[in-house]
Amino acid sequence: MIKEIITAGLLALKDYIATHVLTCLVPAFLLAGAMVTFINRQAILYHLGEQANKIKAFSLASVSSFFLAACSCTVIPVASGLYYTGAGIGSAFIVLWVAPATNILALIYTGNILGGQMVISRIIASLVMAFVVGFVMSFIFGKEQIEQIELSKDETDFNIVSKKELILLLLILISLLSPNYLVQKGKYIYKVLVWLIFTLVMIIYAAKMIPEEKISDWLRETWFFVKIIFPLLLMGVFVVGVIGKILPQEWIQKWLGGNSIRSSFFATVIGAISYFATMTEAPFVDTLMKLGMGKGPALALLLTGPGLSLPNWLAISRVFGIKKALVYVPTIVILGTLVGWFFGNFIF
Repeated sequence: MIKEIITAGLLALKDYIATHVLTCLVPAFLLAGAMVTFINRQAILYHLGEQANKIKAFSLASVSSFFLAACSCTVIPVASGLYYTGAGIGSAFIVLWVAPATNILALIYTGNILGGQMVISRIIASLVMAFVVGFVMSFIFGKEQIEQIELSKDETDFNIVSKKELILLLLILISLLSPNYLVQKGKYIYKVLVWLIFTLVMIIYAAKMIPEEKISDWLRETWFFVKIIFPLLLMGVFVVGVIGKILPQEWIQKWLGGNSIRSSFFATVIGAISYFATMTEAPFVDTLMKLGMGKGPALALLLTGPGLSLPNWLAISRVFGIKKALVYVPTIVILGTLVGWFFGNFIF
């Protein structure tokens, strides 16, 4: 029995490495590193303060977070850094939520495994939840905001990203998206060829247009993402294979089947307590759906699985304070439950 369980995990790992690493993970990590390297933090930060227009600040925080590949724990230093350097509490907690729940790495991988409908639903649900969380946290704790950063006019005129670097970001994004969207059917080697063509174009452009020191910074940031995410990702995929082997199908159908409030609540709670490295939630949810899990609870788990975790709760309490954690965590659990129920009954 133990041998069969280990074999199931290894088979899942083998399939994952063979069909996802080169055309999915490599460009995704390059994109994450490029965002950190080339995006002007000061320019973004200026628009995220507590006194900024809430709609604009929350929109910018949400959209920017799509490109920040982080799990529920590694995003905390980023969000707390934004908060303690002047970003509003609502914007900081939007980053804290959106970055692990709906970053571009997770979205691409979700689409590859669960399809486009689930990706679109995940984006919409995450944004709705983000704005609610932002307004709730700002309404309750906004008056406690730390002293705002004084920026000179010259500082506010900073561009978010230069034209040359924006083109590079777009080329990386194309190399990430093109294999799955241009090659819908056929052998995997066709995806590799498409990825290779666009990657070569990106490399040539970077070599000619981007200074060497910037490229070094980019690769260093990319390696940072690889070393903190990839090992956990492999471990998570192995665990997914094991769970698929040992988890009773009857239990999934009983507690997570259908699209009831109860099913969505249990899925949300499971996700809120468990720890998922970025992108491990997609194969995990795929396994549970094959065992009978409803689409609504699946969406709830896709969001709260990477977005929250027990270590995340504890770290938020430490960094932001217990009161903020006691508001944030229940708000996410309630929203996740309602989102799962709504999408399961009225969208899917």
